[in-house]
Amino acid sequence: MNDKKIYVTEPSLPPLKEFIPYLEQIWESKWLTNNGPFHQKFEKALCDYLGVKHISVFANGTLALVTALQALKITGEVITTPFSFVATTHALNWNGIKPVFCDIEPETMNLDSEKIESHITPQTTAILPVHVYGNPCNMGKIEKIADIYGLRVIYDAAHAFGVKKNGKTILNHGDLSILSFHATKVFNTFEGGAIISKNEKMKKRIDFLKNFGFAGEVTVVGPGINAKMNEFQAALGLLQLKHINKEIAGRKKIADYYRKELNNINGITVLPEIEGVKHNYSYFPILVNKEEYRNSRDELYNIFKEKNIYVRKYFYPLISEFPTYRGMESAHSDNLPVAFRVSQQILCLPIYPGLESNDLNKIVKIIKEYQ
Repeated sequence: MNDKKIYVTEPSLPPLKEFIPYLEQIWESKWLTNNGPFHQKFEKALCDYLGVKHISVFANGTLALVTALQALKITGEVITTPFSFVATTHALNWNGIKPVFCDIEPETMNLDSEKIESHITPQTTAILPVHVYGNPCNMGKIEKIADIYGLRVIYDAAHAFGVKKNGKTILNHGDLSILSFHATKVFNTFEGGAIISKNEKMKKRIDFLKNFGFAGEVTVVGPGINAKMNEFQAALGLLQLKHINKEIAGRKKIADYYRKELNNINGITVLPEIEGVKHNYSYFPILVNKEEYRNSRDELYNIFKEKNIYVRKYFYPLISEFPTYRGMESAHSDNLPVAFRVSQQILCLPIYPGLESNDLNKIVKIIKEYQ
């Protein structure tokens, strides 16, 4: 057996020689955290690259989401998706908020905007959709519903770094948008995250909350948390921005190859490209329909694993199936038929610029051989 292992993604890092001068500056300044010079430069550079006016960077994306809910003073119930990484719902739980699960669209796997209203109760205060795999939600419909019922909208945009629709960033939608800079993401700072807000007043509130609530040397304005990004992460982020366009272009080549090779295989569904969307190709998901394909999703997964190719059942199981949440009424499978079906079929294939052509060919060959 070949000992080489292939994973769904490989962390992207800039050349070490570019990072060393930044490390030397941090060492000499002895300013390691607490809104240092690299932190400030990084926030400005992100605003310029992403096309947003106000951004607050965080130690990680989960802390950013927890803080966003605090900043908007969300309580009661929040309508969200079961088809996401568990941090989406955990952030609600940590704030004492009840998640209410709504089904997803079969084409995009995002929260189904047509089903949101049926879950609204007098206790509902917000909607928490996820731009799954970087595919934009139906933001117009979601925000129209929110306006009618007086609800807040917070987008979990962990997968959506740099994604645009009709030439404009999707990160300016809703009340707040949350990014993740985890090592597995298209853009990473080892760990990290950010909140995009619409005005300076909200950014200041968020910045207070991520630093224990301090608004001055001796003034605490709220029950904040320690969620600050340190100077090492910020320095890495500045360097990563220099290479991000090349990173996305490399991923696009792989996505284009997959689409060309896999589009006409019975039982294998490739997600359609959304018109007008400039994607970041953060993941390449396929659906495996065991009624049409020779193997089930799990059988194909095991075939890959035996060959040291570690594809990912992402997202499986649904958040609503975990013990913490499965007792909730909205978690029942009858309420989430599309999400349950998709979670049983989903498989994310390796996609990163360092993926060699012979490995890419091997992945496609396996899918074709076992059809």
